[in-house]
Amino acid sequence: MAEAGRAAPVDRDRDGSDLSAVLVTLLKGPVYREDREQLWRPMIQLRRRIEDYVAMIGLVPVIDEVKGYAFLRSRVDDVDEDAPPRLIHRRELSYPVSLLLALLRRRLAELDASTSESRLVLDREDIVEMIRVFLPSGSNEARIVDQIDTHLKKVKELGFVRELPNSSGKYEVRRILEAFVDAQWLADFDRRLTEYAHTSAGNQS
Repeated sequence: MAEAGRAAPVDRDRDGSDLSAVLVTLLKGPVYREDREQLWRPMIQLRRRIEDYVAMIGLVPVIDEVKGYAFLRSRVDDVDEDAPPRLIHRRELSYPVSLLLALLRRRLAELDASTSESRLVLDREDIVEMIRVFLPSGSNEARIVDQIDTHLKKVKELGFVRELPNSSGKYEVRRILEAFVDAQWLADFDRRLTEYAHTSAGNQS
């Protein structure tokens, strides 16, 4: 039995093991409660220690308990030349991938405005039709669809969508997308689409 006023060694060992598991997993990429239920509870309980630890390497944990996702974001300002180097670098996304993310984010906003449903699930065909009108047209229809599939695969690799198992091409748009494409960005969405259209016309010419 542990002495009064002192935690049992097994508790310290377990906390240390939980902290290590959470940190390693977060450093690898986003964590979703539905995928890592056993890891989610210790992550919430150890949130302060996680914040203190990752702060030493220039990171900030973003944990949304309601929507069930968590990830690490860099606190380094790219404009500050005296700032330490980033541990997590910004990714330069192609125009079609950026466009697809924007369209999926808008569909999330439309879902929230029209229904109480929390999950947005789209067929692959819906996603293809959603983006193809903004891409340069061509005579090779199959090639265009293949290119869209490539962009969708990239979005999946980034963790913003997941293909539902045994679903014949159904994709769930993950709520973590809201943390990267915020409401202010959406407010200016029409202007951005105009820019995309001009970019598309330029690529086509």
